[in-house]
Amino acid sequence: MTWEILNIIGTVAFAMSGAIVAMEEDYDVLGVYFLALVTAFGGGATRNLLIGVPISALWDQGSLFVYALIVATIIFLLPNLWFHFIKSWTLFDAMGLAAFAIQGALYAIDMGHPISAVITAALLTGSGGGLIRDLLAGRKPIIFRDVIYALWAMFGGLMIGLGWPASGWPLFTLLGLIVLLRMVSVYFQWRLPKRKLSRSKQLKKP
Repeated sequence: MTWEILNIIGTVAFAMSGAIVAMEEDYDVLGVYFLALVTAFGGGATRNLLIGVPISALWDQGSLFVYALIVATIIFLLPNLWFHFIKSWTLFDAMGLAAFAIQGALYAIDMGHPISAVITAALLTGSGGGLIRDLLAGRKPIIFRDVIYALWAMFGGLMIGLGWPASGWPLFTLLGLIVLLRMVSVYFQWRLPKRKLSRSKQLKKP
């Protein structure tokens, strides 16, 4: 049951973020649906590949397709309602990041992998949907910017790897904590350190 709830949260949240990004990029209605679906199920497909679930399992999630289409329709028809409460896709993206990161970490634990693999699984599964969305929207993927994003997925993997309860309300508390940390880092504009290599000077011809 916990796995299914996480699946619904992650799929619906990424569908919302995909639809909002599509509208920010001035896509037509077909583009909104396409980016919503690809973001939602692209993240799930990435997760399935990484944890060993057959790709064909994607087509067995009929109800999730319906949920994604419904939320994309609501966002398209009532954009002002959504943007009144949240001015970007960040919250929904954070929810998708948290849900899929926890899923990936739980599966790695079930497979008996070490904590390093659990953290990596959380990182890759959590960021898959956002990566696909940004690439299709022609944006620099948020995971490659200096904002604190993927670090929170790794934090979730670390907590689960250290023995965080794998079911019930503690797990959803962890989900809420990851979302909160992501939104706080956005609000206060926390950044990771970065270094830039200077371009080498061209040699002058004699």
